[in-house]
Amino acid sequence: MRTWKALTPLLKLLVLTQLAFNVSFYAVLPFLAAHLGTAIGMAGWVVGLVLGLRTFSQQGLFVVGGWFVDRYGVRPAVLTGCALRVVGFAWLGYADETWTVIGAVLLVGLAAALFSPAVESEVARQAVLWEEDGHGPRTRVLALFSASGQAGAFMGPLLGALLLTVDFRTTCLAGATVFVLVLAGHARLMPHRIPGRVATRARGGVRVLLRNRPFLSLCCAYGAYLLAYNQLYLALPQEVQRATGSQAALSWLFALASLLAVCGQLPVTRWAGDRLGLRRSIAVGLLLVAAGFAVVAAARPAAWTGAAGLLPATGYVLLLTLGQMLIVPATRAWVPDLTEDGRLGLYTGALSSVSGLIVLIGSSAGGCLLDLGLPPAVPWLVLAALPVLAVALLPHRAEGAGCEGDTALPR
Repeated sequence: MRTWKALTPLLKLLVLTQLAFNVSFYAVLPFLAAHLGTAIGMAGWVVGLVLGLRTFSQQGLFVVGGWFVDRYGVRPAVLTGCALRVVGFAWLGYADETWTVIGAVLLVGLAAALFSPAVESEVARQAVLWEEDGHGPRTRVLALFSASGQAGAFMGPLLGALLLTVDFRTTCLAGATVFVLVLAGHARLMPHRIPGRVATRARGGVRVLLRNRPFLSLCCAYGAYLLAYNQLYLALPQEVQRATGSQAALSWLFALASLLAVCGQLPVTRWAGDRLGLRRSIAVGLLLVAAGFAVVAAARPAAWTGAAGLLPATGYVLLLTLGQMLIVPATRAWVPDLTEDGRLGLYTGALSSVSGLIVLIGSSAGGCLLDLGLPPAVPWLVLAALPVLAVALLPHRAEGAGCEGDTALPR
């Protein structure tokens, strides 16, 4: 493909790294809850606590990992994060008590808080340079990066399910092995000094970030998208259960979303790059997400069941995935234009941490909304309103190449 061939060796390394990260992660984590509940015998609330701690240690500390990247560089952050992930997965495979499991999942989360901001921020910075060199919109690079992550998220559970025929420990050790390979690859191929990237020693970055209203507005809008996306794991299972009497169809819907993202990400991004600016891409994506909720809301009073009952849920998944394909690359492409020089790692981490906090708070409220016994369409209508409101939060202007809010991206 043309975009891949035009990438620099560093960008190719980072895109393949994202693929490997997600293959390893999704080979292990989707099966963790069942392992803790059945093999170890943890109570449900303890399983929930463990999963929550893993998410907090990852998303909550992204901003710290971003600061580490700006201060010490991409290579140390990635190598340290990969080493911690190897230890964390190996430890998790042998952990059989609550405290050891908690220690392992905290280490797994901390590892991601180091290497993910490093990889994501450097991909964004290199994508801007790629655009400035005349290769095309930066969103094409970021779309390829996103598609590689989706491919990993699709392949990982298949690998994990295969390895689980042996046992969960084997799955964890296989995940650790992938990160050993990533660690070795980066130790050999990642430059010690990346041209144009210098360590940031000055203090006060967080204080300036908190006064950066356009960036915080983007974080809030992105958080609304992530909250909507999180309904794949909260509202959608309830709808599938209602329509079919079981959640067996969920795996097919998740596979459909992954395949659509892998196959459609680059064409959708190319189309958006020819016709939309970054702000419009995100706005259209949010409206598509809202339309997905509206489809289910419109069908709920009819209370269809069986195959017909799955049609609204399928429509929701398709529209949500299309919205995701517009929102994620455009958001990542916009961040460098709202960032101080030398602070891209901090801002990339803050995007994940702030939006993750919004999801944490909003998910609790969403769960209550679904349990209140309201008319069946009401919770879905409320969920549809959130992405629409998020459009109003988007910054109206952006500085930098390819970011004029209502113009097409350069080709």
